[in-house]
Amino acid sequence: MSLRKPARSTVLLDEITSRLGRIVIAACDGRLCALEFGRERMARHLAARYPASPRRRCRDPFGISSKIRAYLGGDLTAVDRISVDTGGTAFQRRVWRALRGIRAGRTMSYATLARSIGHPAAVRAVGAANGRNPISIVVPCHRLTGTGGALIGYGGGLWRKRWLLDHESAGGPPAPAATPRAARRRGKSRSPR
Repeated sequence: MSLRKPARSTVLLDEITSRLGRIVIAACDGRLCALEFGRERMARHLAARYPASPRRRCRDPFGISSKIRAYLGGDLTAVDRISVDTGGTAFQRRVWRALRGIRAGRTMSYATLARSIGHPAAVRAVGAANGRNPISIVVPCHRLTGTGGALIGYGGGLWRKRWLLDHESAGGPPAPAATPRAARRRGKSRSPR
């Protein structure tokens, strides 16, 4: 019997410059494990989930960056073909799977999603899971809205959420959103995703 520890998988990192600012991509074992707007958010996520795994820069790991670029260029189904590893609790994974079922160009309220996964009273828990989604865009947390379609909460900033929804409804990239330079640079928002 071997007492060796299993090898740690290397986390591959890439960055894309886009109308939404810097998009940082992390992949491990052939699957996307994180997609964030900015290096700071990504660093926090990786430190929590992969504290001891080595990290390496890699151009277009597993073709993921190309698919993100295709999505941003107008191929709205390109991200549907990306294999993901979200981690998270069983409930969070259930919410995130349901998010991937919302088609581009559509939105759903937090309450409707809670009912669709069989937990109609768990609207706040759905919101919390949505806010902890490690894979923006691909696990489309931007497609969740408040009651009546109100745009509420998005970790990347509400201007990005609006851009993504406009992009998907028009079938092509909208003009850059008017947002303060500082918010774009930091990728910060006061509200959770």
